[in-house]
Amino acid sequence: MKLSVSDQNTGGDLLLHHNEPQLDRLFYTRDYDYKYFTIAWNRGNKQTVTIDGSAYDFMPNTVLPLMFNQSFYFEYPGDVVAWQFNREFYCIVDHDTEVSCVGFLFGMNDNVFIDLDPDTQRKLKVLLDVFIEELNTKDGIQTELLMMLLKRLIIMITKLARASSFPEVKLTDDRFHILRKFNLLVEMNFREQHSVSYYAGRLNKSPKTLSNLFALYNHKTPIQIIQERILIEAKRLLFYTDKSAKQITYELGFDDAAYFSNFFKKHTALSPSEFRNSKKLVA
Repeated sequence: MKLSVSDQNTGGDLLLHHNEPQLDRLFYTRDYDYKYFTIAWNRGNKQTVTIDGSAYDFMPNTVLPLMFNQSFYFEYPGDVVAWQFNREFYCIVDHDTEVSCVGFLFGMNDNVFIDLDPDTQRKLKVLLDVFIEELNTKDGIQTELLMMLLKRLIIMITKLARASSFPEVKLTDDRFHILRKFNLLVEMNFREQHSVSYYAGRLNKSPKTLSNLFALYNHKTPIQIIQERILIEAKRLLFYTDKSAKQITYELGFDDAAYFSNFFKKHTALSPSEFRNSKKLVA
């Protein structure tokens, strides 16, 4: 079952996939014009989800948020419930004060797998039933009601992810928002800005203060986050496009192809061409 609603005036789309035999995204080709964020819930047994060419375990009763620019497919798509929406339907940046998910659920280098406890499973099942009912009810307030339900879904998942990501320390709202804002700034600027000092300046913090904050929560260092985001994009471009290493070099803000190649090999143990060839062998 695939249910959807579209707003012809804004271009906003909301889709719900339930017991669907096919569920995937190919961002750089087929789906480039459909920039949908995805919240996927595995209601079946353990399966494999492949994201940007890498395989991950998708455990039962786990939720996985996915960015619009990620390509993915599921081993057993029929077991996955997925909500998809674009920014025209609900902009998580414009509504950040409501949902506080930008740079945490969406806009992080790492994929976030969120385990659902029995109580949350029950709540999510109830929410799913209401989504289905409202998507089947065509009236003048349908979009408004569905937007409220989507907001409720995002808030529920964000709270659960926050509690599981920082279980042993108290993460104040101010510090949490700094971590999120840093991740969002990296997502928006990694192609042009590679230095911690740039992002620290945008946050009105010193690089040392920023590093200390990330270390406090056993998080990756700021420079690791920047470099990993560059590497993610480099791998996507090498895997999904025919762009040359030189083109990718300049697209990712490097001035010299040899420097980019050394940077890539330092972090992956492969040159850009070796990485591309190795992915072709397993594709």
